Amino acid sequence: MRTDSSPGTLPAREHLPAADAGTPVLDVVIPVYNEEKDLRPCVRRLHEHLTRTFPYAFRITVADNASTDGTPLVAARLAAEIPEVATFRLEQKGRGRALRTVWSASEAPILAYMDVDLSTDLNALLPLVAPLISGHSDLAIGSRLARSSRVVRGPKREFISRAYNLILRGSLQARFSDAQCGFKAIRRDVAQALLPLVEDTGWFFDTEMLVLAERAGLRIHEVPVDWVDDPDSTVRIVRTATDDLKGVWRVGKALTTGSLSLDRLARPFGDDPRDRELPDVPRGLARQLVGFCVVGGLSTLFYLALYSVFRQFSGSQVANALALLVSAVANTAANRRLTFGVRGRGGAVRHQAQGLVVFGIGLALTSGSLAALGAATDSPAHSTELAVLIAANLAATVLRFLLFRAWVFPDRTESDGPSPVVATPTVVAASPAGAASPVVAGHIPSVPGPVPAAPLPHRPVPHLSYDPYPTTQVRAGEAADGNRRDATLRLQPVRPHDTEPGDPR
Repeated sequence: MRTDSSPGTLPAREHLPAADAGTPVLDVVIPVYNEEKDLRPCVRRLHEHLTRTFPYAFRITVADNASTDGTPLVAARLAAEIPEVATFRLEQKGRGRALRTVWSASEAPILAYMDVDLSTDLNALLPLVAPLISGHSDLAIGSRLARSSRVVRGPKREFISRAYNLILRGSLQARFSDAQCGFKAIRRDVAQALLPLVEDTGWFFDTEMLVLAERAGLRIHEVPVDWVDDPDSTVRIVRTATDDLKGVWRVGKALTTGSLSLDRLARPFGDDPRDRELPDVPRGLARQLVGFCVVGGLSTLFYLALYSVFRQFSGSQVANALALLVSAVANTAANRRLTFGVRGRGGAVRHQAQGLVVFGIGLALTSGSLAALGAATDSPAHSTELAVLIAANLAATVLRFLLFRAWVFPDRTESDGPSPVVATPTVVAASPAGAASPVVAGHIPSVPGPVPAAPLPHRPVPHLSYDPYPTTQVRAGEAADGNRRDATLRLQPVRPHDTEPGDPR
C-alpha cells in the first residue's frame, strides 16, 4: 500500500474561474489495448460531442496500454488530424497504470476517463464533471445501479456487478453504488494527493481509489447513466474478479491496521457561515464523546470479564491490576483510531505510554476503592466488589476522556508546526493575442506543467496556470476576499509501479 506522500490537508473546494484561455479544463483519458477497430469512431464521436456541448476547452488523451496491433498508428493519426487529441504510449498493460500515468502528467484541473466502447451515453458527461468544476464534489462516477439508470446487459454481468458491489458494502463499508462503471472524473488537486495512496495498476484501481477517497471524507458525486453492454468486451471476468477480491482483502487489511494516513486528504468546510468554527466550542466534541462512550462501554465489559477470569486464581488487587492493564492497552488503541481519528503507526508508542499514565490514575482510583471496601468489611461479596469497581470506573472514565482529549490526543493547531503546502491553480489574465502551443502527439510531460491544447475559437474558456514543479512550496488557493486558507499540502510526483506480473485486461 502506497504511503509515500507528505501529510497535509487539501484546500477548500472552489469553482473554477472562467476566462479566455487555451489551457484545457477537461482531459478525458481513453485507456486502450488492441482497439484499432473501435478507437477512431470512439474518438471522433467523443470529440464531436464535446465540441457541440462542452462550454470549456478540452483534450482527449488516448492512453495505449502496450497494444500489439495497429492501435498506436490509429492514435497517432487522430492526434495529427484533431488538435484536441493527444496520445500516450505505455509499454506495460494495466488500466490503472495508464490512468495514473496520464492523470499525474496532465495539467487540466478536471480529469476523466471512459471506456473505448462508449457503452455509457455521452449525455452524462457534462453532469459528471459539472460538480467538480463548481467545487461541489471531489470525484464523480457514473452509476448503472441508480434507480433512474437505464441499462441493457446480460444476466451474467448484471449478477456479477451487483454481487461485487454487495461485497464492497459488506467488507469495506462502501456507500457508492457502482465501482466498476468505466465513466469517472476527479479534480486534479485531489488526484495529486490521492493517487500516491492507490497501489493497484489494473482493474481494481477504480475501486481502491473510491474506497480511499470515501474513507478520507471526500465527496463522491454519482450520476445515473444509460448504459449498453458491449458484447465484444475483452475483459476476462473470472481472472478480473479474482484479482478484485484480492484487492478488497488488501485494502481492508490496510484500513483495519491503520497503515494508511488518510488525514492528508481531509477537506475544510466551505464558505457557508454555518460551517465556520464558533468560539469556545471544542471541535468534534460531540462525535468524540459518542465514540469514547462506545469504546468505554465495550472496554468496561472486557475489563469485567478479565477481572472475573483473573479472580479465579489471584487476589482482588492482582486481578484488578491485570485486568485494568490489558483493557487499558486495548482502550487506548481503540480510542486512538475510532474516537480521535489517529491513523498510521506514527506516535503509537508515545500514545500507549501516555495511556499507561492514565491507566495508573485509574488503577489508583479502583485500587483505592477496593482497599476502602476491604477496610469496611472482611469478606465482601463478589457482586459488591463489581458494583464498587463499576462506580470507580465511571469516575476514572470521565477523567480518562479529559486526559485523552487534552493531553494524549490533543487537537492539532497551526502553532504545532509549519504546514506543508499544495500547488493549486492560479488564475491569470488571458492574452487575446496569445497563441496556444499545440499538443504534441505521443508526448505528455512527466511532471504536471503548462502544455496547453489548441483553444476552441468559438467560446470563452477558463485559463488555469500551474507551477510545473509540484514539490515547490506555494501558498494554497486565495479566497475572493483576499484571505488565504491555511489548509495546505506538499505534493510529490507519482511514480507508478514499473512491473506487475499477471496484470489482466
